[in-house]
Amino acid sequence: MKLDFLKRKKWVRLELSNQDVKEAAALREAAGLKQSLSTPAVKPEVNSGEVKTAQNVTAAPKAPGPDEAACPGCGAIHSKQRWERSFKVCDQCGKHGRINSKERVAHLVDQGTFSPIAKEVTSIDPLAFPGYKEKLDKAMIQSEAGDAVLTVTGRINGIPAALFIMEPDFMMGSLGSAAGERITRLIETAIENRLPVIGFCASGGARMQEGILSLMQMAKTSAALGRLSAEGLPYIAVLTDPTTGGVTASYAMLGDVILAEPGALIGFAGQRVIEQTIRQSLPDGFQRAEFLVEKGFVDRIVHRAEMKAVLAKLLRLHGFAPALAEATATATAKSTAVNLQGGEAHVS
Repeated sequence: MKLDFLKRKKWVRLELSNQDVKEAAALREAAGLKQSLSTPAVKPEVNSGEVKTAQNVTAAPKAPGPDEAACPGCGAIHSKQRWERSFKVCDQCGKHGRINSKERVAHLVDQGTFSPIAKEVTSIDPLAFPGYKEKLDKAMIQSEAGDAVLTVTGRINGIPAALFIMEPDFMMGSLGSAAGERITRLIETAIENRLPVIGFCASGGARMQEGILSLMQMAKTSAALGRLSAEGLPYIAVLTDPTTGGVTASYAMLGDVILAEPGALIGFAGQRVIEQTIRQSLPDGFQRAEFLVEKGFVDRIVHRAEMKAVLAKLLRLHGFAPALAEATATATAKSTAVNLQGGEAHVS
């Protein structure tokens, strides 16, 4: 193998002999790898000091086609149909991809029971912040939720509940005055109708373009949850990737029960900011769901496929039951046995 080091351009050219190619192909086949080594040049990491050889050169991951999706964790390629059917959970590495509020509702809420709350409340530009109106218009096109949170009532395995679901497609789920108002109105609806509240948090934090109007939503939503608790109604918080900033510092951590999805990023400030402030190194993964459940900040990590069943069980444990008509029909189907004996129906 001939290595031609070009110092000025800082990259390495590999000229592989036929024997090199055969040996490398055999090694990769033994490892179950199929990427080609035909690329003539690779750029090593800056200042890594590593010399790339045939054994450690890896081709770029395959780009997904128009009807495919790539796992954000391992890069595995899935058909879009399978990816959406699994609600964006990779069957290779278990990575939970980010899903929007519409997909979340389809996964959790019983079909035909969905009813939006405060849909008419939308964001405006109260401070005439430069460029904010354009960003809002773009977000409106990208997201079907109409704002950074979708608020609904519906049933989970027959049990009525009020849900708010943060919308990552709308300015990264940032908390603005409209989102805070939607959540507050949902909680008030829950109090009026004696419903439990379930909140799916996914946010980059408070929306800076609204200044103090955004920050006050932290106190506003927290106060509303305080009234919910005073009424003896439960609030279940589900932390998804990412849950950060002002959302973490308010309603995300106020749940009577706090659940999280696997691998979710959960924290207030970013790792680099914290390390620069305290001048200390922090452990890897200290802002991941697995670390937080170990330290007691999260009660349980729940796989997305199990989320609906776990939520329904928690609601039953808190004394909530399926709606009366559905419960009656279910009980009748399970416990009624009709035996025709002598022309009479005996019900047991």
